[in-house]
Amino acid sequence: MAASKKPTNESGEAIWGMMGEFKSPYHITKAAEMFRDAGYKKWDVYTPIPIHGMDEAMGLKTSKIGPIVGIMAIVGVVSALALQGWTSAVDYRMVVAGKPYFAWEQFTPVTFELGVLFSAFGAIFGMLALNKLPMWYHPLMKKDRFLRVSDDRFVIAVEATDAKFNAEQLRAFFEKAGGSNIEMVEE
Repeated sequence: MAASKKPTNESGEAIWGMMGEFKSPYHITKAAEMFRDAGYKKWDVYTPIPIHGMDEAMGLKTSKIGPIVGIMAIVGVVSALALQGWTSAVDYRMVVAGKPYFAWEQFTPVTFELGVLFSAFGAIFGMLALNKLPMWYHPLMKKDRFLRVSDDRFVIAVEATDAKFNAEQLRAFFEKAGGSNIEMVEE
């Protein structure tokens, strides 16, 4: 099977994709629904603020962070109980106030804290891994109009590796969705 060739612009530069701006949260949400319904798979929405309902408008699945945090919390609790149980029942046996060697009640604070600590690490490192961070370079960062996304711009970008990517058709689709300042993004 032959590898697909990346599209290029008139000057021969490889194309990463295409981006277009939208006026407001309402307009970009409606456009996101149109892109989702049209069957685009490799695209994203960039906004200066969180927009309620954007996950549904984009057709995103539930985040994988929740299960990662839950598993890491369980690992933290089991680690804390194992460490304290081993220490008090096997490694350094000492009877304190006539209690059994493995009295779980006294382990509660450390068990809770390690559960919280491990789940926090799971959230941070899971988020970094799932978001492919740190990302030292992205082609969109070369576009001056995109750099205003953190201030007052609403942008949708479609990657050239999307199966439906066709520059002329995509430009017309952006216009139909209400996009303006539609630009090709070179790698």
